[in-house]
Amino acid sequence: MPSPRLAILVLTLACQAIVVPVSAQSPTPVDGTGWQPLFDGHSLDAWRGYRRETLPEHGWAVSDGLLKTVPKVKGSELITRKAYRDFELAWDWRVAPGGNNGVKYFVTEARPSAPGHEYQMIDDTGYPAALTPLQHTAGFYDVLAARTDTALRPAGEWNTSRIIVRGTRVEHWLNGQHVLTYELGSPEVKAGIAASKFRNAPGFGDKIDGHIMLTYHQDECWYRNIRIRELQ
Repeated sequence: MPSPRLAILVLTLACQAIVVPVSAQSPTPVDGTGWQPLFDGHSLDAWRGYRRETLPEHGWAVSDGLLKTVPKVKGSELITRKAYRDFELAWDWRVAPGGNNGVKYFVTEARPSAPGHEYQMIDDTGYPAALTPLQHTAGFYDVLAARTDTALRPAGEWNTSRIIVRGTRVEHWLNGQHVLTYELGSPEVKAGIAASKFRNAPGFGDKIDGHIMLTYHQDECWYRNIRIRELQ
């Protein structure tokens, strides 16, 4: 029987030999039950193109367990086949340096100029144009800014985000930090919309049974572990 010291040495060397590639890592831990994958590293069955029943011919690719945008082509947005009302959505993402993308929710196909609320995903410090706080990562794009002083990781590194919708309350999370909360229909939200580019979009800001959208902005962006659970 080997000595305890030898057994510990063998176990240590075995553990050091295990290398898990980024694309194959386990999903970021989430609490509770009822989670359903929207992207499991292989299938896009939960998705279709915006205002179409099939996937876009260009702009998206699945490779090494990741969903990624193909930059600088005539791509278009992806939306979930299912619509959601009260939910928790979680996903891992990264953008290339200088890149821009986003996740939208409360998405309707009846208003293509302003389909839904956007959780912004962007290189806050390296984007080639000047940004306002309303255009920074994790904000309600162009309406309400998020507090992400210590939460955002640099472009090229993985971030984990969550959106929680329950009743009129909406929360944005970034890398485990609660960075924005707003109440649908509140004076703050109405004022933000009135000052935004969405001010003339009928129904923008209303809660609906809506799709989830992955936007396409011509820049490189990668996703993994996209999952959702419906809330009661």
